[in-house]
Amino acid sequence: MVTSVIDDIKSTFRSGNMISKIILVNVALYIFINIVYVFSPNGQGLYTILERALSIPSDPAQLIRQPWSVFTHMFFHTGFWHVFWNMLMLYWFGQIMGDLLGDGRVLPIYLMSGLFGGLVFVFHDLFLPGGTGGAAIALGASAAVMAVVWSAAMTSPDYNMRLLLIGNVRLKYIALALLFMDLVGSAGDINKGGHWAHIGGAVFGMFYVYMLRQGTDITAPWRGLSDKAKRTSRSWQVEKTPRSKFKVVHKTNQSDNSVPPGQAFDQQDELDRILDKIKAKGYDNLNDEEKDFLYRASKKK
Repeated sequence: MVTSVIDDIKSTFRSGNMISKIILVNVALYIFINIVYVFSPNGQGLYTILERALSIPSDPAQLIRQPWSVFTHMFFHTGFWHVFWNMLMLYWFGQIMGDLLGDGRVLPIYLMSGLFGGLVFVFHDLFLPGGTGGAAIALGASAAVMAVVWSAAMTSPDYNMRLLLIGNVRLKYIALALLFMDLVGSAGDINKGGHWAHIGGAVFGMFYVYMLRQGTDITAPWRGLSDKAKRTSRSWQVEKTPRSKFKVVHKTNQSDNSVPPGQAFDQQDELDRILDKIKAKGYDNLNDEEKDFLYRASKKK
């Protein structure tokens, strides 16, 4: 059975979409940290060290000593319901966002919004009423999940989701309800900094789609680094030979999926037109050709 589970995980990382990969990383880290907790005396020792190291601290001096935490905190959960609801919402809304904006934009949006939400948490804890003045830590994917929700809602506000016991609800109302709950929570006494981080993630999602409609994709530099890494890994192919362990077969300077510049601009114009139509009339008003084009565009890395 263990072999079968490992094979499933490998298959997901090899051919699954980015949302599935992000969920796997979150769940794997949750399982690992809780195994450490089980074997830590009284929940202390290594567990406490890891919890502090992977969470983002609001103390600037501590943050400088562990800069990696601005990214690790958004993959790190300790409570079951925390990781369960975050991953469930990420799966629901991430699939929609990936279909609308393209799978290649999912990870950059997740990382950038998680980073922005973490910085909003630090700012609140240091300077706004209700903060601890630098004694708090934050963890979890909630800010990034809120960005995913609002990226999807801003792109296709009239997209219908079927909710249990309620029925069809338009995406814009779900996003507004979640934001309202965080606004109310930010005025309470429980997890004020966390609610502010969620609001920061939502604001980032709104800002991202707004800038995209203005013709600026702020995830482009991130995606450019990812594409460069993929091209580099594909450019050197090796195979075993009787004489030596590895042999360089060939090197290419161009991506296998490259298209002529003129055609690329035409495809981007068509994608922008379809996104504008979704914003104005909703996803359900697309014709079959437009839905097919959007589906194919979402599969491009």
